[in-house]
Amino acid sequence: MQLDFKKLLPEIWLTKGWLSNLLCPFSWFYRLLVWLRRSLYRWGFFKSEKVNALVIVVGNVVAGGGGKTPLTMAIVEHLKNSGFRVGVISRGFGRTSKNVREVDANDRPLDVGDEPLMIHLRCQVPVFVALQRLDAAKALLETYPQTDIVVCDDGLQHYALARDIEICAMDARGTGNGRLLPSGPLREPWPRKVDLLIHTGHRALPEGFSSTRQLSDQAINSKGDVISLRSLEKQSLNAVAAISQPQAFFDMLEAHGVHLDQKWGLPDHDSFEGWTPPPNGNLLVCTEKDTLKLWAICPHAFAIRLEFEPEKSFWLALDKQVNAALEA
Repeated sequence: MQLDFKKLLPEIWLTKGWLSNLLCPFSWFYRLLVWLRRSLYRWGFFKSEKVNALVIVVGNVVAGGGGKTPLTMAIVEHLKNSGFRVGVISRGFGRTSKNVREVDANDRPLDVGDEPLMIHLRCQVPVFVALQRLDAAKALLETYPQTDIVVCDDGLQHYALARDIEICAMDARGTGNGRLLPSGPLREPWPRKVDLLIHTGHRALPEGFSSTRQLSDQAINSKGDVISLRSLEKQSLNAVAAISQPQAFFDMLEAHGVHLDQKWGLPDHDSFEGWTPPPNGNLLVCTEKDTLKLWAICPHAFAIRLEFEPEKSFWLALDKQVNAALEA
């Protein structure tokens, strides 16, 4: 029997079982590398470069998705509503191109990454992707020099770009078994200093801010047809999700009283190549991110947007941090 480590590791990371213990020596070596890299930046051997804008990095300290992109979009909308000119940078995970480029509404996810494209379409702000976040920030500010704030989607561990505010997203997994990769889920030792910590799911740690997550009541397909999620209660549906935690999407659907006849949890950023919808005639629902690739082969699928909202005290704390950084 062949082991699927991509599926096995998240289970190992929840406890300090024998498999986790077996991987501990590799985690000790990884810890040494993390310490050495941070020290080289601290000692000045590696440089962190500042850009001519306030930089907010939204990231996490565990492997896998932690709700960073919904949080990034919420922060961008909040800053826009506060009157700031905002741009977003990202590595563009999953794209095949390697150049520095601006995301356009007509781009393919394969070229710019599904999450940067979703951010651009939803928030209507400049979004740039590059293998190095610093290169993306420079290109953004060269093209849009009036930008006040650059928000970096992911990149908490990428120190080449100097940042003014660090925001850590933590989902319901918390820090797992508290160990570093590969024995645990941590990318770096925790606790570590961040400016703001926010829980994007059920609170896993006593410190930090809370948030709420719920599905929008409206679902939309590629033709612009809109249906209410309430109208689908007690109906049998099919659901597919190519996100970091597909089961979370399925659970939220079932909490609405929707019966899922068939469901597919695909790897995060999956291209949907080789996947075909079932012929049973049930309505197919998916996440907002999935539509960027799924609608090309399944235009009748209905997308349901995730509505993410941090608690009010988070916004007050963020505003305080932004104002202090701008004054400095």
